[in-house]
Amino acid sequence: MPRPVKRRKVCRLPQSACFGPLLSDKTGHQSVSMSVDEYETIRLIDHQGFTQEECAKQMNVARTTAQSMYARARKKLADCLVNGKALRIKGGNVELCSGLEKTCRCGGCKRHRTSGNLQQGTD
Repeated sequence: MPRPVKRRKVCRLPQSACFGPLLSDKTGHQSVSMSVDEYETIRLIDHQGFTQEECAKQMNVARTTAQSMYARARKKLADCLVNGKALRIKGGNVELCSGLEKTCRCGGCKRHRTSGNLQQGTD
């Protein structure tokens, strides 16, 4: 019996869920899907300057899990940038931070929430 998947804690949903080439014909254009938890690792490590260990603690996962998600997210970003593909952020087994936890370091999670058209659930 496999272990149950832990929900990853996310402080905010992305403000935009789709990114892609501006000057292109949208028909037949390839896209890459990134989960919300993969996006969160990019936000915490690359944008907020967290270490992988701090990121893992913030998201309530093991460091190796955070490292794996981060590697997948970076590979997807590189694929989009190099090959001109669209990026869509959706899904993932996530739980929004309530902003009340002592470990919360995002500076007021409730303020940063956005209500987007992101699909909840696994991808």
